[in-house]
Parts: sequence; structure tokens; C-alpha cells
Amino acid sequence: MPRTDIPLYEQLYNYVVGEIKAGKLKGGDRVLSEKELAAQFKVSRITSKKALEKLELANLIERSRGKGSFVVETLPDLNTLDTETEPKVEEQTDEEEWGLVGLILPDFSATYGLDLVKAIEGRCTELKYHLVVRQTYGGHEEEAEAIRSLVRLGVEGLIIWPVHGEYYNAALLRLILDGFPVVLVDRYLKGIPASAVYTNNRLATQELTEFLLDQGHENIAFVSPPLENTSSLEERAQGFMAAFSQRGISLNPSFLFTRLLSTLPGAFNNRGVQADADILRRFFLENPQITAFVACEYNVALIVSKALKSLYPQTSQNYTVACFDSPEDPFEEPLFTHIKQDEYNMGRKSVDILRAQIAGEKTPLHTIIEFKLVPSAQSQTGTVEVGIPARPAADTVEMAPVLTSPKTKLPG
Repeated sequence: MPRTDIPLYEQLYNYVVGEIKAGKLKGGDRVLSEKELAAQFKVSRITSKKALEKLELANLIERSRGKGSFVVETLPDLNTLDTETEPKVEEQTDEEEWGLVGLILPDFSATYGLDLVKAIEGRCTELKYHLVVRQTYGGHEEEAEAIRSLVRLGVEGLIIWPVHGEYYNAALLRLILDGFPVVLVDRYLKGIPASAVYTNNRLATQELTEFLLDQGHENIAFVSPPLENTSSLEERAQGFMAAFSQRGISLNPSFLFTRLLSTLPGAFNNRGVQADADILRRFFLENPQITAFVACEYNVALIVSKALKSLYPQTSQNYTVACFDSPEDPFEEPLFTHIKQDEYNMGRKSVDILRAQIAGEKTPLHTIIEFKLVPSAQSQTGTVEVGIPARPAADTVEMAPVLTSPKTKLPG
């Protein structure tokens, strides 16, 4: 490409036109694809796509989905083509050098996800990538449509926080099997060869549970939504069980309570929270020996606390609740002992890996991000009580009708 002071897509366009004029490309010959042009000339696929679109508008090539682009059999008068040789003032920006990537995630909040999105956007800006964000709210079809729409838009790669569920999304699987640049964040998909960036959830939960055991708690419950095909939840349950196994302490299987539904994306509302609180109150009454809880996430910890306070208004503080990702307030001590995930490094690392994939480099399947355990103010004082409050009569507790899901099969 002889000129470097005109827009990059114009340079690619002129290059292909030159190849046709020189007879190196003839009618019916295949033209380099968006991906091949981008790789050969080290430009973004947005740039190569725009160049091919201009070639098509000039009636020089025909584009066939799934097959590629080909020089037309009957070429127009090549001497009349618009081959830009002088730069246009209004086009002298570096926008053509920027790539385009997508981020698909169920939801995010200040508790968890917001810092992850900020880190991804910040790193994309540093690497000159525009970022398009799509939320799925936990829906499989919404996730599939987000994938399809962003690929049609021309993104060079995708960072995906997979939805929770009992099966994997076919659109996501096809994307990975086709070799499209994809990085999973927050969790991985078992048996699927996709690069993933996430916390060591098993080790984090084991350390959180051991912290409670060290405080004198032995009857500890694990509380979460259903675990199936959500690697982060499955590994947190495994870490919880491993803590007991390492100490040689017998774990009551009924203490793994994995039937909450309200904290799934799109379901966190008053009705769902009330239903889960009612389920938990029944669970407390059936297992009064429990003195501590490991909640898989902050919202679950809030529901556990709400249920405890409604059942034991005077003595609910005798229980200890620990969780993942309690929000930080610089003016107050943390409400719960919790695992703090490193969203900043998780987000930036996911972008770096995606960039490497776009460049055709081999990337690791699993990238583990560090975490830290943050004790609550109560636990740091060393005055945690483990006494069991008096059990109220079951008929004195008002509970609304609830919808329950089948008990989760625990991972082996």
C-alpha cells in the first residue's frame, strides 16, 4: 500500500483494485477475507470489512455468506474507479486504527461486576478497542441473540460472562468451536476449550469456611442458587466441603442448601426475595444447631440475614454470615466477612487474552486471579458468639407460600 496518509480502509481498497488492474486477481478469483486482510496488513476487522464493502459497492467483488468474496466475472471500466490518492481532511483521524470488541454479561452491580466492566472498558481504551456491551439478564436466548448481533456488527472478539443454567448455549459453543476469539470471564465451561479468566472459587470458599471453623463454628451451612453447570457455584460448594474434609470434621449433607432462586439474574425482586426468605426460615427451624452460614454471594448473605432477623429478632447476631464480594464502604467496617475478588485484574487480563487471540496467538485455557479474605469488624474483635438462640414455635412464624426447585445434585 503506497500511501499511508489516507484512511486505512481506502488503502486496502486501493490495494485490491491495484491487484485487479495488474491482472493478479481475475474474474472468479477469491479475495482475502476480512480476517485475512486484517492479519496481513495489521489493521482491525472493522477496517477490512469497510474496504470489502466499498469494493462490493464498486461492483468489483461479490460476497457470499459462508464462502467468501470473489472478483466479479464481468468487471466495470477500471479507469473510472474512485481510487482515493489524496487524503480528505475530515477523515484524518485515527478511528480506523481502533478495533471493535463486545462484552456480554448477565448483569452487574456495585457489589460485583461494576468494577469488572470498568476494568474491561479501561483496558480496551488503552489498546484502542471500542467496546459494545450487551446484558442478557440471565436468559439463554438473550445470550444467543447478543452473540449473533455482535458478530453481525463486526466485532473482532467477545468477552462473555456466561449465564447460569443447566445447559450451555449452542450459539456460544459454535462460536468457540469455529475458532472465533472468545474469552470467558468469572467462570469457565467444563469440557469446552475456551480461554477463561476467573477466581479460584474452590480455594477461596475453603479458606472462608476454615475461617469460620477457626472461630469455633462447626455447624455451618452453605447457601446458594442451584449449582448445575455453573462452575463458580459448583467449585464454591466443593471448597466448602473440602474445608471440613481437611479438618476431619463430618459434614451434615443437609447443610448444603442450594435452592434459592431470587438472586439469579433478572429474578431479584421483592416477591422472589420474600419466597427465598420463607424457604430459609423453614430450613433454620429444621436445623437449629447451625450457627454460621457461607453464602455464595452478597445478595444471598443479605437474604440469610433478613430471614434470621425475622425469625430471631433479638438474638440473630449470634449467627455469623460470610459471603463473596461484600461492597466496600471507606467510612464503615465490612458488614460480612467476605472473599474479595480482584475484578480489576480479572477484567484487564480478559482483554489482554482476547487481544492475543485476535492477533492469532495461542492463549491459556485457564487464568486464575488472586483473591483476599476480608474479616468483618465483629470477627476481628474476637467476640463472636456461637450460642444457639431459643427455637421459636413453628406455628408462631408466618410464612408465605413459596415456589421451590428440586434439590441440587452436589458435585462429586
